[in-house]
Amino acid sequence: MNGETRDLGPGGLLEAASALLQSGYRLALVAGLDDERGLRVNYSFLAPGRDPVELRVTLDQQTRRGVSLAALSFPASRFERELFDLYGIDPVGHPQRRPLVRHAHWPEAYHPMAKGAGPAPTLHPDDGGYPFIAVEGPGVYEIPVGPVHAGLIEPGHFRFSVVGETILKMKARLWFTHKGIERLVEGKSVEEVARVAERISGDSAVAHGLAFTRAVEDALRITLAPDVEARRAVALELERLYNHVSDLGALANDVGFGLAQAKALTLRERLLRLNERVSGRRLLRGVITVGGARLLDAPTGTELDEIEARVAELTAMTLAQSIVVDRFTGTGVLSLEAVRELGVVGLVARASGLDLDARRDHPIEGVTVAPVVVATSGDVLARYQVRRDEVAASLAALRGAVAGVSTFHLAGSSGSGAGLGVVEGWRGPVVHRVELLDGRVTRLKVVDPSFLNWPALAVALADTIVPDFPLVNKSFNLSYAGNDL
Repeated sequence: MNGETRDLGPGGLLEAASALLQSGYRLALVAGLDDERGLRVNYSFLAPGRDPVELRVTLDQQTRRGVSLAALSFPASRFERELFDLYGIDPVGHPQRRPLVRHAHWPEAYHPMAKGAGPAPTLHPDDGGYPFIAVEGPGVYEIPVGPVHAGLIEPGHFRFSVVGETILKMKARLWFTHKGIERLVEGKSVEEVARVAERISGDSAVAHGLAFTRAVEDALRITLAPDVEARRAVALELERLYNHVSDLGALANDVGFGLAQAKALTLRERLLRLNERVSGRRLLRGVITVGGARLLDAPTGTELDEIEARVAELTAMTLAQSIVVDRFTGTGVLSLEAVRELGVVGLVARASGLDLDARRDHPIEGVTVAPVVVATSGDVLARYQVRRDEVAASLAALRGAVAGVSTFHLAGSSGSGAGLGVVEGWRGPVVHRVELLDGRVTRLKVVDPSFLNWPALAVALADTIVPDFPLVNKSFNLSYAGNDL
């Protein structure tokens, strides 16, 4: 993933970023760094089939003023709000620099990632209320949902402005579980941080673990044998399988077809037991290592054939029900135009017609590339169909990858440098940027696809009805933990 790095002054950022965006790159990650070497911001751009480009800008450590890219990129506007909350960097020209990560109990002048921020201060009561934009008019009222939910769902607050049952506007307030991971890992060994990385979002242990490991290998210029990458691909596709199967059942259950959910849960358990046989862990933790992948065995052709047949039966049975198809079709539509404007990624973007997949766009030698699955209607049905078809694509990729599975390798992780890791997890691209000094992590920046996709949920909900929220929300199935770093 080695690419080009350009050092710029603040005045050259806007022009350089604009040129990259116009040539087909997307802004994948923005990382701040504030230490004895100064205050710096790194902008990582990715494009299919092309080397990454990093724009590196040094800012005045006293004034802490940067240049906003919000007029060029919606994701940039959110990265800049995050930079202000954590570093106190003022994005000059930002149209609406309101807090993103910060809740009101944080002291106004406290920026935890800034040099000299010190230990966490005493927090104030969060009693000022969040400045939700009120929707006014005849018959308009609000429905607050969360942040505490039924079941095991993580905390998130959703504020609905509605007329009757029609949703006019929905605003999500997150970061109730902000964990300070970027500060937590500073100074730790690569091995210690790897264990944290695969726990960032529990259902994406392989995706986050692999993105971090690839970033380390990029920084240290470690070259891997094809059989190592084949084993990693096996783990990544097994993670995609059990999550997609779970969602295929949950979506059907949200419209009252519980039989599909029951079948999906039994199949998910079958996949988790397969994970345990292949890796020793049901959720595939501990598989990815620097320079290697620990697999005990590989799925057999018979096992993959069985899974394929059961998924085909499950999805055919589900889509044969008129109540399911009626509820899925035309619900929670996200247009291709909105996908592009918001910078949406992953399966949600592909369900709206955007042909984007890191497995193909940033290929790894020795890895069988799964066919990219794209739908066009952008509704719940399309997101269901993408999951269904990606299961088939993952099974095809697994059949090509299992031949390369053998004993694991392990490389050293000492050294210094900076690197970028990109992995197409089951939700979408997971991106890690790491800086190392003598084998210790001095900076880690993580972007889970949920960070980029949460704003799109509100857009897809416009003009739907309140009872459709659980269904549309599940069709996105975004991570709170991956967002609330």
